Amino acid sequence: MIIWLLAFFILILVGAIGLDLFLIFKTWFSRIHFGKYENEHDWEKPIITTVARWLKRTPKVPLTDQRRWVALDIIKGQYTRGEIQYWQEAALLLALPSPQFISEVDRFINKKITPSGEWKTCPQQIDGAILAYAILKNNRLNGECYQQAMDEMWQVIQAHIGKDGTVMYRKSMVDYRYVDTIGFICPFLITYGVKNNKPECIDLAIHQIESFFTHGMSSQIAVPAHAYHIKSKVGTGLYGWGRGMAWLALGVIDSWKELPNHHPYKHELEFRITQLAKVILSLQQDSGSWNWLMTRKEARADSSTTATLGYFLAHAAYIDEIADQCCQGRDKAIHYLMKVTRRTGAIDFSQGDTKDIGVYSQLFDILPFTQGMSLRLLAEKRRYQEAKKDRQAVS
Repeated sequence: MIIWLLAFFILILVGAIGLDLFLIFKTWFSRIHFGKYENEHDWEKPIITTVARWLKRTPKVPLTDQRRWVALDIIKGQYTRGEIQYWQEAALLLALPSPQFISEVDRFINKKITPSGEWKTCPQQIDGAILAYAILKNNRLNGECYQQAMDEMWQVIQAHIGKDGTVMYRKSMVDYRYVDTIGFICPFLITYGVKNNKPECIDLAIHQIESFFTHGMSSQIAVPAHAYHIKSKVGTGLYGWGRGMAWLALGVIDSWKELPNHHPYKHELEFRITQLAKVILSLQQDSGSWNWLMTRKEARADSSTTATLGYFLAHAAYIDEIADQCCQGRDKAIHYLMKVTRRTGAIDFSQGDTKDIGVYSQLFDILPFTQGMSLRLLAEKRRYQEAKKDRQAVS
């Protein structure tokens, strides 16, 4: 009996070590001969293929940077969590709006939403709002088919509104306002508010954005802190965390995009976009990337920040004052992303999940969010170029 138990434990140990070695080897092998794409057309094909494949089965983003005893984390249920997956899935879903991917998009949405329009499992954290936004943007059937799910998401956000009238990231941290929250909730609130004639949703989104610009930005240069304390009004965590800037930029640009042209908040957001664009461009590296700590040249480049800020610049290029600079920054970002793409089409070297305020991952690997944002960046560049040709033809 003892021999059998010993053999069983040895088998488990060998399996656990084998999984660790397999994952390490898989990453090493996938980086052989990567970054060989020379033009955007050839690069786009594997990017799209990977996005479509990952939407069907989205890779899990690990909670920790630990690369040993991964099997133990999986068994304990500590390898990943649903909240991380929401923004991975949302970026992939938003990247596949074109007609040839209708079946893939519908299949994904049907896994999340019942035929009667309810969530199969309603998100309980505000991270789910970015997924709700992606689903709302892919509503091709009728105006009411996902209405109940969207109403439920609005209720979740309302339940997280604090005493200061802004939305908290978690109910366990009532006194902090995270920059991530702007990217998670504001585009959804604007879209949902416009669609349902709920000005209170739009007001909340703008209040969330403006409150962060007032209390969460560096006084020296317009880069965000990770969060700010609502009582002391002091920023906390790193100023200039790359993906923090990405969340801020994404929330602002998509909110601006979703507002009707005549809306009074449109000009207000345009001012913020211009302000952010100038700072973002000033911190872009010669390689076309942005570092995970944007204000430090010695820090490592982060593909998730680069893809998202490239997407921001692609939209900001519609503002005449900054159009030329934004186009140049956008193209440099695309060039960098091409050079860190594996031969499988997966974009490499994205910073892993953040552990806490001031505790940042030093694991740089694939991230589905980056894959989706890169495809959105390419699509927006193409739309801009087509619109520019149309304007030139008219003139």
